[in-house]
Amino acid sequence: MITQKTKYALKSLMVLADEKAGDGTALRIEEIAERSGAPKRFLEHILLDLKRAGLIGSRRGRKGGYELIKDPRRVSLAEILRLIDGPMAPLPCLSRKAYQRCEDCKDEVTCRVRAVFGGFYSTYILMIESLTLADLMEDSQPLERFNLPEIAAGE
Repeated sequence: MITQKTKYALKSLMVLADEKAGDGTALRIEEIAERSGAPKRFLEHILLDLKRAGLIGSRRGRKGGYELIKDPRRVSLAEILRLIDGPMAPLPCLSRKAYQRCEDCKDEVTCRVRAVFGGFYSTYILMIESLTLADLMEDSQPLERFNLPEIAAGE
């Protein structure tokens, strides 16, 4: 499950991408908060993380604010998830960026838990790394791309 913080980050990036596609003006944090539904105080920290990662920039002055500086087609959803929530792997021994051997594991090669979750995780990674901010902007039904059934509420 993604965190609320990640949802706010994604919604904020969508607001900035919409603005970039339109007028291209920088938006004040109050405008981003209003359009994304994110609380302003919480959003300040998120925008700083996105700025440090080189996804957004800021301008000073009367026409200042935040703007998307990276092409939405080049902003991987996996990159955002890792930036905000950290490693995505269900087990530390499966993580590419934060690998750690499981403390209770005697042999990773024969570990059945690792094998089952590794299969699931590799499929998930292939899907999530192929999605970008542009997909959030365009796709009303992104699951169709993967021939997956629609997910019912509560699943």
